[in-house]
Amino acid sequence: MGVNRIGGETLNREKKIDIQRSSRNPLITPRDVKPSRPDWEVIGVFNAGVAKYRDETILLLRVAERPRSPDPGHVLVPVLEGGAGRESGPMDAKTITLDRRDPELDFGDSRVVRDRSGRTVFLTSMSHLRLARSRDGERFAVDGRPAVWPQGRLESWGVEDPRITEIDGRYFITYSAVSEKGVAVGLISTEDFADFRREGLILAPTNKDAVLFPEKIGGFYYMIHRPVPEGIGMPEIWAARSPDLLHWGDHRYVMGVRKGTWENRRIGAGCVPIRTEEGWLLLYHGADDRDVYGMGAALLDLTDPSRVIARLDDPFLTPEAEYETNGFFRNVVFACGAIVEGDRVTMYYGAADDSMARVTFQLSPLLHRLLSNN
Repeated sequence: MGVNRIGGETLNREKKIDIQRSSRNPLITPRDVKPSRPDWEVIGVFNAGVAKYRDETILLLRVAERPRSPDPGHVLVPVLEGGAGRESGPMDAKTITLDRRDPELDFGDSRVVRDRSGRTVFLTSMSHLRLARSRDGERFAVDGRPAVWPQGRLESWGVEDPRITEIDGRYFITYSAVSEKGVAVGLISTEDFADFRREGLILAPTNKDAVLFPEKIGGFYYMIHRPVPEGIGMPEIWAARSPDLLHWGDHRYVMGVRKGTWENRRIGAGCVPIRTEEGWLLLYHGADDRDVYGMGAALLDLTDPSRVIARLDDPFLTPEAEYETNGFFRNVVFACGAIVEGDRVTMYYGAADDSMARVTFQLSPLLHRLLSNN
């Protein structure tokens, strides 16, 4: 695999990271996606896994849908029916009606319904994964049907936030499998984005934001993941390794939230780690106690990815554009994939849990800023 370099220039702490938002942003919106059922509506298309396949840019979109409700006093939530071990489809989903006046339920977060103890009892939408393709990286054609639909009781609330890593000519997709049992990490593989093979769950609840490294390190596959502790601990970044991509162990703490900063509530992996001469570049997301999400950057050791070499103090991308500050869930930029061509990085990201957008920037200034920040 090629190594990205910064070219031996003198380090300059003030070297500008010039973030260029596409003039076509948002690239894909809910109105561009056909619902998987005629009685449903698409409310979000975001947080896509990213890959290059032949001469196309592939986005594996997270598409969030819900049943249309004729009564604003009630919320209709979708839940998958169907046993494990068999194919399921959109028509296997049932609808549960919830009364907004129910004193036992809290509808304050548009994404979930909680009971008065704060426990999530339903998601307000169900997500599946849908393919979009582009020749130029900006104008995308979205497939009319799901590529990956939830299956079985451990995905009964949907599948979310895929990350795509190419390893030896095969594409491995980590994703969040969501059900009343919690959020687990699943693995799917494909060679052609036409046939998808489910490899099973690789991390039990509650865990998410898992992303695979694109090559073996010291004879092992490596993964970044994000356990979600309850009671003790915070949602922070860990690393694990595996001999076969299916069995994971040797879990190591990598880095955590930072009090009083833009990332004081949670952090998690964003894009597939990028191999550079200086280390593995990890583009990750963080959120503060107001649930404002930005994108940060860190460098991890090439031979031991659990060791942090450098980390930016501030996010390099924050919600600023209208489509990032307003949407289904406001003030969110959340990337799950990027394409690196020479020194140019094209990062695709979910904007406000609503739409897909992209930015481009040069790799070398970001590496300069990281190394001078160490």
